[in-house]
Amino acid sequence: MSLTERIQQDMVAAMKQHAELRLSTLRMAKAALKNREIELRRPLEEAEAQQVFASLIKQRDDAAVQFAAGGRPELAAKEREEIAILESYLPRALSAQEIEAAIRAAIAETGASSPRDMGKAMKAAMAHFQANQQRVDGKQVSETVKRLLTPAGQ
Repeated sequence: MSLTERIQQDMVAAMKQHAELRLSTLRMAKAALKNREIELRRPLEEAEAQQVFASLIKQRDDAAVQFAAGGRPELAAKEREEIAILESYLPRALSAQEIEAAIRAAIAETGASSPRDMGKAMKAAMAHFQANQQRVDGKQVSETVKRLLTPAGQ
């Protein structure tokens, strides 16, 4: 079953259960997927749908941080609840240790040895994550690659 079909089924279930937050979150996600399909002028592949969800999660996370900084904890909590709903449709995110292990393998594979080789290592690591349909935060990957390629004491 595709992600879109699963969302549609879960929307019906949320309507029956009167789960307003879940329903509104799923409607927003369905609209975002449809907008992306219209943009591309073709049905989305599963990886593209997951990218849409990842961007929605990132938007919610940024909003939650802003709400918390602005003294609106109730709105920040709502955004975090939406993140939990959206994340349930994506594969499990990798842990920091799993990310570091994959990056070390990519560094060894590319022969990267200094921060100047960061692009090669990032490209290889991200290709590995995408090929295995693993969900990672690009910022976290970038910081880890930079840390591993920077000599100690610099």
